[in-house]
Amino acid sequence: MDFSLFGLLSWYLVFLFSLVAHEAAHAYASWKLGDPTAHQGGQVTLDPFPHISREPIGTVVVPLLMYFHSGWMIGWASAPFNLEWARLYPKRQAVMAFAGPVANIAIVLGCFLFMKVGIVLGFFSAPFYPDAEHLVVARNADWLYVLARFASIAFYLNTILFLFNMLPVPPLDGWSVLKLILPNAMLSIHKKIGEIPAMRWGGILVAWLIFPKIGRPILSFAEHLIGI
Repeated sequence: MDFSLFGLLSWYLVFLFSLVAHEAAHAYASWKLGDPTAHQGGQVTLDPFPHISREPIGTVVVPLLMYFHSGWMIGWASAPFNLEWARLYPKRQAVMAFAGPVANIAIVLGCFLFMKVGIVLGFFSAPFYPDAEHLVVARNADWLYVLARFASIAFYLNTILFLFNMLPVPPLDGWSVLKLILPNAMLSIHKKIGEIPAMRWGGILVAWLIFPKIGRPILSFAEHLIGI
């Protein structure tokens, strides 16, 4: 991992864009589905400042600490929504929850296509030992090197954000997305489970423990797809 200023900026810019895209997608979906709360709060935007002002710890402090500790970034942000709207329209709230991970997987697919086209055209090559910052590499240390690095980090980070958030445990998005497939008779039970504080904290712990067992093989497979 590159702990230079360039390394820090490349990770933070990609992290911030990815997180803001996730939350802006939540906000946009809820607005279009009848809840203007996030729109009124200024979250329907890719401008990072409304999101940073709402969650400065999760968008600035924690990701920077994680970078200096581990060489990569994680954090959080949030888009507000009306709880009464969510109660009246649980399926709409599930779509709103799904919109955030969809934004992340869209970034993943965009980066994948960009890197594959770059390899086909000869701008990039696949390294023998890929990592989060070098899924592809450029032949020269110029602007293509910067693009390769940003695309690599964005692919890696957004894959993690998508997979982690889609785990079906409270309070992650995947828990809310379950409402799209649950029968109506089970929605009240689902709601009660998700509101139990111990379940929410337990869900985060479970997700943190099991994610490496799920995420690492998928990331390795994705790295292989880019290189072939």
